[in-house]
Amino acid sequence: MEFKPKIPRPTVKRLSLYLRELGAHLDAERSTVSSKQLGTVLGLTDAQVRKDLAYFGQFGRAGVGYSVPILHAHLLKILGLDRSWSAALVGAGNIGRALLSYPSFEKEHFRISAVFDHDPRCIGEEIEGRIVHSIDDLEQIVREGEIRLGVVAVPAESAQEVAERLIEAGVTGILNFAPRRLDVGNAVSVASVDFTLALEQLAFEVSLGLTGTIDEDV
Repeated sequence: MEFKPKIPRPTVKRLSLYLRELGAHLDAERSTVSSKQLGTVLGLTDAQVRKDLAYFGQFGRAGVGYSVPILHAHLLKILGLDRSWSAALVGAGNIGRALLSYPSFEKEHFRISAVFDHDPRCIGEEIEGRIVHSIDDLEQIVREGEIRLGVVAVPAESAQEVAERLIEAGVTGILNFAPRRLDVGNAVSVASVDFTLALEQLAFEVSLGLTGTIDEDV
């Protein structure tokens, strides 16, 4: 049996940063990049870059560095971005509409393919080419579409119930924009985006006159 080491969450977060930087190198038609160059741009040491990538194999050559297109392709596969992902968005309010109008999702292999809300005033409305469905139809549409990602953009008091319904429908990953913690145990993977918490942390840093990048769990 092949041994697969436990990958630290900060390392996984940094893979996305490496991928983004490699994409910029591809756009600039650069063929190679060193761990030092990647680290300098991202505020990391070259040793940290090499350690992160070493969890997944040997990609570079001493004195040469990494092939940009080859490493980019490897990271796409490692992050599961070598295929497209459909997502179900619950909540067609301000945050939901902003997400629907965000142009980079499809470029990054994500598509919000179904939208749900409980408000009869927006059910049936077309937003950025998607029809808003009744929340009553969530389970059926998610199952039939084999959707595995869910986006929760509802008020805090509704978020837990929505998450449970998404899980029951077969969703295995949730992006949570509601300002509360979702209690889902180990049933699914959850990533939370809390704007208020981020602003509070930023205000704390500014009030102390601190500078630099706030990056959780790095």
